[in-house]
Amino acid sequence: MRAFGFQQHGSLDKLRLMDLPDPHPGPGEVRVAMRVAGLNHLDLFTLEGIPGINVPLPHVLAGDGSGIVDEVGDGVDRSLIGQKTLVDPSLSDGTCEWCRKGQENFCQDYRIVGEHTNGTAADYAIIPQANAVPLPERLDWEAGGGVGLVFMTAWRALRTVGELREGDRVAIIGAGGGLVTAAIQIARHTGARVTVATRSREKGDRALDLGADEVVVHSREQPLSKSLWEASEKKGFDVIFDSTGKATFALSARALARGGRLVFCGGTTGSIVEIDLRGLFWRGASLRGSTMATRKEFREVLSLLADGSLHPVVDRVFPLEEGAQAMERFSQGDIFGKVLLRIRP
Repeated sequence: MRAFGFQQHGSLDKLRLMDLPDPHPGPGEVRVAMRVAGLNHLDLFTLEGIPGINVPLPHVLAGDGSGIVDEVGDGVDRSLIGQKTLVDPSLSDGTCEWCRKGQENFCQDYRIVGEHTNGTAADYAIIPQANAVPLPERLDWEAGGGVGLVFMTAWRALRTVGELREGDRVAIIGAGGGLVTAAIQIARHTGARVTVATRSREKGDRALDLGADEVVVHSREQPLSKSLWEASEKKGFDVIFDSTGKATFALSARALARGGRLVFCGGTTGSIVEIDLRGLFWRGASLRGSTMATRKEFREVLSLLADGSLHPVVDRVFPLEEGAQAMERFSQGDIFGKVLLRIRP
């Protein structure tokens, strides 16, 4: 089968379109004939190599995707063959104490499709039966390929961890990637007042079209913390959603309201930050980490995608053969929405 990924860790020049043996599902697994795969920042981190995570090489990238179940392993109902499916990228063992509590994302053996296992950027992907989610009728292949990781992550970060509620003031840092475009819509759907902070006026205008109430454009002359503080009428924000990390984290924290929550689920510009704690404890503000989502949370956000309340934003679709160009575009950051790979029509 054709597969997009790498045979050794490194930079973008290590990416390859590879020819690998066709995989077959084991007990409890299904094989999905992929139509579309979705790229995430996680793919860049996996390519570079993540300390403590050893993946078998060659490695297939991408955790999101849509396709049709075409083969099942032992113990799986054969009626699933032919099911239109989107991939839930969260892998848990289903037996540990966290899984029994319904907190699968805290599983002691938690893994992510495309990071710890081969991903979806291939003619076929092997996933557990539980991770083959029926594709809602409203979603086409492209929409299904752009849903999984970003919507589940943004939903949990804002609604569960950030405790975002109707009437809250929320600031979302950035205006381009799939995670941020999901977060804008979720915050709007919640009934919060949504402020988007970006360096790009063009992206800011598109964020307004997605449902943001206002946009602040920050720069060297107009720093992020000052822009946010003024936008909040010098009261601060109840929730700030920041997946950027080093470049913005400390500045975001300065714009929190009393009792405010800075929620983070990534660090695309670096994961080591320096922050002044005094402003946090004086205002009773908190820093809250979040990762992925539980199966219940994924079902909740998927129901809103199924009824049209939310929708994935697609930046561009590349054929699988142009995977390297797709990753190049993604890595440059000048995107709005998800970058997808079309595997087959």
